[in-house]
Amino acid sequence: MLLRGARQAHTSRARGISGLIALLVAVQALGISAALATASERIWKDLREGTGMVILYRHALAPGGGDPSDFDVKDCSTQRNLSDAGRRQARDMGAALRQNKVNVRRVLSSPWCRSRETAELMKLGPVRTMMRFGSTFTAPSAVAQRRESLALKTIARQSNRSGVVVVSSHQANIVDLTGIAPTSGEGIVVRYTGGELTVIGRVPAPAIR
Repeated sequence: MLLRGARQAHTSRARGISGLIALLVAVQALGISAALATASERIWKDLREGTGMVILYRHALAPGGGDPSDFDVKDCSTQRNLSDAGRRQARDMGAALRQNKVNVRRVLSSPWCRSRETAELMKLGPVRTMMRFGSTFTAPSAVAQRRESLALKTIARQSNRSGVVVVSSHQANIVDLTGIAPTSGEGIVVRYTGGELTVIGRVPAPAIR
């Protein structure tokens, strides 16, 4: 009888501890969700009201990695391109900026087809392609460094200007500039101040659908 009672008490305590852990996990998840929502609201406010803002977007979903060794930047058929889901995501990227009343002043893009198509599908205005935002994923070190330097100069010229510059580029380039590896369709908001690039926040990637 004593042994059975001890077992029942142990089982009861275990269930109580499991329930407490589940409750704590749920509370923590709610806290994380609230924090993410607050961060998202803050970045939209910064984009509407701040100066010198640049959004470095990784292009929308393009399954795979890199490009074929014999690809031609002028021939989309030789490159890794957006999927249908990626095209929907690109449209949603532009819709998010419009819904949050972000004043987009310029749209710049890598000449790679997946980046250019992302920028075009966002429908934020005329798209200007610039090789300085072209993929550095397989580029020789000297080429990658030159593109990074020129991209930084372009961002610096936005300093103290109103309106937002949108850049559609690649994960490798954004890592070079910010140290952050965005997911497909995610934007890293930066501003050039005090002689250096500062990361302001992140624009969440629209869900894949």
